[in-house]
Amino acid sequence: MNSFLQLVATDLYNRTDGNLARTAIVFPNKRAGLFFNEHLAAQTNQPLWAPVYLSIADLYRSMSATMQVGDSITLVCELYKVFRRVTNSDESLDDFYFWGELLLSDFDDVDKNMVNARRLFTNIADLRQIADDHSFMTDEQVEAIRQFFHHFSPERHSELKQRFTALWDVLGEVYTGFRQALTQRGIAYEGMLYRSVVEQMDIDSLPYDHYVFVGFNVLNKVDHTLFCALRDAGRATFYWDYDSFYVERIGHEAGEFIRRNLKDFPSPLAPELFAVMNRPKQVEYISSPTENAQARYLPEWLRDNLTEREKETAVVLCNEELLQPVLHALPAEVKNVNVTMGYPLASTPAYSFSMTFLELHTQGYSATSCHYLHRYVLRMLRHPYTRTLSPAAETIERQLTERNRFYPRPEELQADEQLRALFTPIEDQATLCSRLAEVLQRIARTKSSAEGVEDILYKESLFKAYTTANRFHALIADEGLDVKADTLRRLFGKVLRTASIPFHGEPAVGLQVMGVLETRCLDFRHLVMLSVNEGKLPKAGSDASFIPYNLRKAFGMTTIDHKIAVYAYYFYRLVQRAERVTLLYNTSSEGINRGEWSRFLLQWLLESPYEFRRRTLVAGQSPLRVQPITVEKTPEVMRRLQTRFDIRVNPKAGLSPTALNAYLDCPMKFYFKYVAALKTPDEVTDEVDSAHFGSIFHAAAEHIYRDLTTRNKTITQASLDELIKDEPRLQAYVDAAFKALFFKVSPSEQPEYNGLQLINSAVIVRYLRQLLRHDRNYAPFTFVASEESVSEDFDIPTSQGVIRSRISGIIDRMDFKDNVLRIVDYKTGGEIQAATDIEDVFTPASKRPHYCFQTFLYATIMSGKRPDNAVSPALLFIHKAADEDYSPIIQMGESRHKEPVNDFRPYADEFRSRLQALLEEIFCSEKGFVQTEIKDHCEYCPFKDLCHRQ
Repeated sequence: MNSFLQLVATDLYNRTDGNLARTAIVFPNKRAGLFFNEHLAAQTNQPLWAPVYLSIADLYRSMSATMQVGDSITLVCELYKVFRRVTNSDESLDDFYFWGELLLSDFDDVDKNMVNARRLFTNIADLRQIADDHSFMTDEQVEAIRQFFHHFSPERHSELKQRFTALWDVLGEVYTGFRQALTQRGIAYEGMLYRSVVEQMDIDSLPYDHYVFVGFNVLNKVDHTLFCALRDAGRATFYWDYDSFYVERIGHEAGEFIRRNLKDFPSPLAPELFAVMNRPKQVEYISSPTENAQARYLPEWLRDNLTEREKETAVVLCNEELLQPVLHALPAEVKNVNVTMGYPLASTPAYSFSMTFLELHTQGYSATSCHYLHRYVLRMLRHPYTRTLSPAAETIERQLTERNRFYPRPEELQADEQLRALFTPIEDQATLCSRLAEVLQRIARTKSSAEGVEDILYKESLFKAYTTANRFHALIADEGLDVKADTLRRLFGKVLRTASIPFHGEPAVGLQVMGVLETRCLDFRHLVMLSVNEGKLPKAGSDASFIPYNLRKAFGMTTIDHKIAVYAYYFYRLVQRAERVTLLYNTSSEGINRGEWSRFLLQWLLESPYEFRRRTLVAGQSPLRVQPITVEKTPEVMRRLQTRFDIRVNPKAGLSPTALNAYLDCPMKFYFKYVAALKTPDEVTDEVDSAHFGSIFHAAAEHIYRDLTTRNKTITQASLDELIKDEPRLQAYVDAAFKALFFKVSPSEQPEYNGLQLINSAVIVRYLRQLLRHDRNYAPFTFVASEESVSEDFDIPTSQGVIRSRISGIIDRMDFKDNVLRIVDYKTGGEIQAATDIEDVFTPASKRPHYCFQTFLYATIMSGKRPDNAVSPALLFIHKAADEDYSPIIQMGESRHKEPVNDFRPYADEFRSRLQALLEEIFCSEKGFVQTEIKDHCEYCPFKDLCHRQ
């Protein structure tokens, strides 16, 4: 296979006898020059002067002595100033920035196509007259303007048309003023610089005798003007890469621009050299169920298709987001690899750290109350770079989590010099940028000794983020960039997301991993393209513009038709010389992916003369069968049980009703939580979940009744009436509970409630009032205790001897009336429960009455302690307490014959007997801990991943 660059190198060497010292060879991009240089060197065994290699962008910039291309942020900010001056608008830069970029793109297109801006941006009412002036328009362009007015009539008023017309009428003045402002500063946008070059070009002053243009396709007006000037001066040669397959087919979009170029700028190469498309080749179309499945197929393809000279094989990514999975998928058979695409900066820790830092200081700090928000602080403390900077970061994070600190103050976080740099409040945007640059520099110093490939890549990313922060600081401090903090954060993030880290290596060696644009001028024997889908090839993109399509067409500007033709050329040119071509496309239609193969695949399939092989990738994995898990009670497990639950070994040992309920629901959950002592990670959360809600209600109710019974244990209707009407006092009880249990601050400190917390606080106040009203109807009664700890010891025989364990818990409330002791358990959620009999609460089931089990357990213990009093178990569901006929006493019996358990003593012996049997089962060495068969219990279990339960 003779590649295009090889043909050009041979022809150019023969034409010049190797004398290329005063020649500049211009490519669409820089990469082609590296491959061309290798082909040129192969023409002779003698040393020769290499020509100068330039990209087209380098050529234009070298020809401009008075200006350079400015960065996009500076250009948009300068455009904003001009726009405000021309329109007298008070629009903020935050609102302007997005469509300012759009306007800048339009101006760039205007200049690259050398459009008469005065004519284009003329008053809409006068624009009709342009169609009568045929001096600069073809009949097709005149018709395009007429079509525009067919769809857009200024006389038919609408708000949208009026706003468009008002903006259009000032665009000419904005365009002119913007160019003048940039000229004064010596900067330009790309199109402005290109147009200036060709309009002021002096052919005789160019530094090289001859210019060779290689491998171009679509030419905008400035390119065409430059090429014509050099052609007419006899100082240019043009080499076009094409194939007669699509060039000679009238109307074939891949050859649309090449046909014009060959006519205007003939190539010295013979046309018969460009008839290779119809030569036999192996072509395979492969459909894939997912994007990543294509990357997983790549090792198999490379083992079969990797050429001896690896650089003759290319992996082309139409979706450049596949770069990382592709790099990880490369097999050991690939000795060398060259990646033409940059590694996205957004995929590095430098990006996430920078954005976390900016969010901390722009969104996470309140200058009014002088505190940070916990979620931003925790993100900062948990970042690997913060951990690298300061060993105190992990300790502070743990302290904040344990104390549930929602609003930490700066002084709480500044444990050392590194954390002071992170958590010192920043007042202005310039300081924010300089501080970020300083911190990034510190991180780079801590990683200075690392030399792995990933470490080098991350150093590059740190340097890129550092220079970006410094650039923003210069824009703010020196060039007067005035933006809000949120806008600065968005701009910074946008710049970093579009940046990439170049891979270093020898481009002309090894397997080539490329994006579509990097393939220009290059040929490969074996080729695989991934994600050849509609939307990826041709690439879908925003065609938003202030300049309507018909006016773009009329004035010879870039349209969507141009873009499709360009990508058609890229595709056909890439496959024309390849011997083996494999094209993969994704059939999944999830998300924004349409699962549709590229139009070029279908087009090539229909018009090509040779056979295409088609295959489908099928996922090779089969779902794993989840095996039941059992933890046998080995001697080690039995020792652990004794250590945790025998009060003679551990005086603090014991079993709670919650632990026993856990065993009845799932023995394996009991093992994980209470035997293996696995814990779920603590988190700081501003969400008042059901556990927090219940705890706060219980604490507030406890303090209310403690205060009501300071002097007298009897609760009267009068005392309750007084409190029910005292809204501030009820709120104070709730606030105190929030401070102690949720915010975990001192009673004197005033936390800030967010919206959801305020709602939960109001609901708890309402629940307290419902509790008090319910108790008013029950009054007078004697309040015995609240949050009372109770316990009873049990001897449990095992194969290794007797274990003495203690069943202990906390009763929410006990009160006494008419010789009845009520055991009251508050419930702030859930459904009212009843039990069929005592066996019912010990029998595992989907809806076992576990609330009843806990209250019955307390009633059993208290029946033994107060045998002379009736003991009545009660579940007081607060959200049901407002009902006039509501009674909290637990009912027992069959569904139609349920009776309230006004005295639990007749049931206590049976309950104690079944409880003894349950304890003996837990400590039986022959019965292992098994998984529950009731899958409903697994839904919210924190250990379900350990069990592989779905």
